[in-house]
Amino acid sequence: MSSRREPEREEGSGGRAPRDQGGGGGTVSGPPLLRISSIETLYFDRIYALFGVSLEIEEGEIFTVLGPNGAGKTTLLRTIAGLLKDQPKKGEIAFGGRRIDGWQPEAVARLGIVYVPEDRGLFRELTVEENLRLGLWGRHDDNVATDRDFVYGMFPILRERARQQAETLSGGEQQMLALGRAMLRRPRLLMLDEPSLGLAPRVARNVYEALGMIARTGTTILLVEQNARLALGVARRGAILESGRVVLEGTAKELGDDENVREVYLGVGGSDASAKGWRLYRKRRRW
Repeated sequence: MSSRREPEREEGSGGRAPRDQGGGGGTVSGPPLLRISSIETLYFDRIYALFGVSLEIEEGEIFTVLGPNGAGKTTLLRTIAGLLKDQPKKGEIAFGGRRIDGWQPEAVARLGIVYVPEDRGLFRELTVEENLRLGLWGRHDDNVATDRDFVYGMFPILRERARQQAETLSGGEQQMLALGRAMLRRPRLLMLDEPSLGLAPRVARNVYEALGMIARTGTTILLVEQNARLALGVARRGAILESGRVVLEGTAKELGDDENVREVYLGVGGSDASAKGWRLYRKRRRW
């Protein structure tokens, strides 16, 4: 339908330097960092994956998108990142006040948008240190050592595993490596696709504690999850995505208190009976 639009040349990497702001996902103000307006994404030009999705993510916050398998969560992130050719078919995506829908993925990345996919995107035959060095590719600033220390401080196990191949790491360690490499890009917007997937509950909690540390650097996080309990525990705001549509949006507390969210995503009574801490009920939603 439409060809890729070429952005104006950027000055610098557009990334954000880690810095302590004294609290993750706190009070934010000003225009949204990311504005998604009525986007529609199709596969094969006829299968709708997203229908009129509109969201606003403010700078410095953690925003979570919850939903079951097949809801369109991954498609949403891939659409923002420019990884789906000629998508979205309709609607607009603006980042920092600039329209970016239709941009090539490398141009989107240069703005400071970093996407960590569900499979983590590691080079499994390379070592931990080599994967981290790839996160520093193209950087020639004076903060490389500081940023590397930040990553090792957040995930000390990576220093111990520096000479180990990525494919030999546990699932939790691989997720830590993916997050560490992403942070070395100095993202303004960090997009994470189900970071708790396949992790033991204790390891998943450790990863989410790291997200709090990342948020305190001032990095905005767009978090896609099925594990509503963990996601709502760190997010400031969020939305429920089902069948390609946003059916509910609000603060983390508002979502956590919603009867339908509690029954469908958190489980009646809020117990931790499930290994992942969430249960998807067959009961029909009332939204």
